[in-house]
Amino acid sequence: MAEKIEAMCCETKEVHEDLLKIVEETMPDETELYDLAELFKIFGDSTRIRILFVLFEAEVCVCDLAETLHMTQSAISHQLRILKANKLVKSRREGKQIFYSLADDHVRTIIDQGREHIEED
Repeated sequence: MAEKIEAMCCETKEVHEDLLKIVEETMPDETELYDLAELFKIFGDSTRIRILFVLFEAEVCVCDLAETLHMTQSAISHQLRILKANKLVKSRREGKQIFYSLADDHVRTIIDQGREHIEED
């Protein structure tokens, strides 16, 4: 049996100009909003999240990531390119190997905040 969905509309039309002015003054510009939405899209892939969790623990190469996550090096490399292009991971070369790590502590903070949110009652 379908539940009745409560309408999310006001019963009367009353515009609160003072609140709208505050919102207008604090709303980021469209470019920043777009960039923020694009950043959050990167977190929308469980493989990328799994890679980030590995990088929380250690700096690793593609071989290590592929072995740990039971994936091909090609698949891992593809996801690392996306993460790197979005400044979530960084790399350094050591001889013939490239090691990946978190770009900064913001990445861990974003994930931690997301986990806290989904674990709320």
